[in-house]
Amino acid sequence: MSLTQNLLQVLKAMKDVHGFGRILEKVTLVSADPGKVICELKVEEEHTNKLGTLHGGLTATSVDNMSTLALLCTERGAPGISVDMNLMYVAPAKIGEVVVVTARVLKQGRTLAFASVDLTNKTTGKLVAQGRHTQHLGS
Repeated sequence: MSLTQNLLQVLKAMKDVHGFGRILEKVTLVSADPGKVICELKVEEEHTNKLGTLHGGLTATSVDNMSTLALLCTERGAPGISVDMNLMYVAPAKIGEVVVVTARVLKQGRTLAFASVDLTNKTTGKLVAQGRHTQHLGS
């Protein structure tokens, strides 16, 4: 089975969870390569804040989930536990706009993995947000 097929199965299983993980039910996988995942999310009303733009909490959840998916696409193929995550919010994404989420594993060591996630507006190419995520991989 290919990396993309494996990741599609993971996404399908994660869509059935309750809570924040349900964001994945609206995510479309574009591509999966070793240590890199690209997905798209069309901003809908349920994803927005009171100003009608992509909610910061949903952005953070996207960084968490998509960086974990990129980690699953490494040779080790296992998720970690969040140690640190930071985000930079650059521009709003409005209802109807499509956000491209590109997650990359920057480095994976014995006990820590470091990932970067860019959220960009599909039409304009402008950066919406950028996140960094460190995960503990166990011993």
